Amino acid sequence: MADRNVDYLLIGGGLAAANCARWLRESGADGQVLLVGREPDLPYDRPPCSKEYLRGSQTREDALFQPAEWYAEQEIEVLTRCSAMKLDPAARTAKLSNREEIGFGKALIATGANVRRLNVPGAELEGIHYLRTFGNADTIRADTAGKRVVLIGGSYIGTEVAASLTELGSSCTIVMLESVVLSRTFGERAGRFFQERLTDHGIVVHGEDELERFEGADGRVTTVVTTSGRSIDADAVVIGAGALPDTMLARGGGLALGDGGGVKVDARLATSAPGIYAAGDTAEYHSVVHHGRRIRIEHWDVALTQGRTAALNMLGADKPYDVVPYFFSDLSDWASLEYVGPAFDWDDEVVRGSWDEGAFSVWYLHEGRLAAALSVGRSEDLLHARRLIAAGGELGGRGAELADLGMDLAEV
Repeated sequence: MADRNVDYLLIGGGLAAANCARWLRESGADGQVLLVGREPDLPYDRPPCSKEYLRGSQTREDALFQPAEWYAEQEIEVLTRCSAMKLDPAARTAKLSNREEIGFGKALIATGANVRRLNVPGAELEGIHYLRTFGNADTIRADTAGKRVVLIGGSYIGTEVAASLTELGSSCTIVMLESVVLSRTFGERAGRFFQERLTDHGIVVHGEDELERFEGADGRVTTVVTTSGRSIDADAVVIGAGALPDTMLARGGGLALGDGGGVKVDARLATSAPGIYAAGDTAEYHSVVHHGRRIRIEHWDVALTQGRTAALNMLGADKPYDVVPYFFSDLSDWASLEYVGPAFDWDDEVVRGSWDEGAFSVWYLHEGRLAAALSVGRSEDLLHARRLIAAGGELGGRGAELADLGMDLAEV
């Protein structure tokens, strides 16, 4: 017997669950809504953890999805520092870490992802950090200011944290597998633009190299050693090696998992168990805007918009998740980018605008269709890019015309 019952159980303390709660209420749900999150804070935006919050220019309250009083006004119960330990889809119950057993009508699994930890010699030394939460950002800021910091990884976390810590007076070095920062997502030409912004501000970048081990003294890291033989002095290290979907609860409940390791959901974010949905970093979904490809994307915008779709479908809307994912990144105030896509493959890049002036967009084409677009200082281009990606039609020979600033993109 459950200790109590709710109409909607939202498992996860991030934006997917929070926005699901919001849209349940805004769409007329009048039943009991319970949101359960393992972190000590109310749901919040994670991007500031590597940027404004890390630099100390934004408070925790600034980053909250909604203030505490909003949840009370909406009659949404929130349990922080609480995890769902066991899910029984057949009995429609969940056992929580506070020892309560909750019965539910419908549920959302939005358990997010956990950082990928590197298992190399010396990984247990003090001064080696990962970034996922407010608490991680607090520790990194306190431990790195004015010191020599090595960043492992050349994607979003590595580049954003390097920029932020440089602003705080640290001396930063990036070590990465790729030859150019951010090139796995944006290609080498665009990656060089961002890498130049980093190196112009004193950040050293070592590409095409791999971490081999950490060395230390008195239990704390002092050196990063790479497979190429580099030995880099380090007072602290921040690792950005990606994340793995947290599927422990779903797996224990017998829900189907996808080939990519996430919780398998259809285009409407429904799992293999009736009445249970999944959204955000943990959901591997059937994407109607990627020609039926099954994908999983770790980003706040996807979590936010999937939370809305899940809420509507809990209420019977039968709505596919048809949003073209949006991404952004800031390297301090040196460069800001926006991106829609993502492009998993592309065979052509069309540049619109000027690299030298720092106002351009890159259009990534695959087999004549637009797969993604990157913007630096040309946000208006992305409105048209999203439309073309969602339409999925072939551009034919007109793809090259995207570079013509005299062309009205609305006509494409």
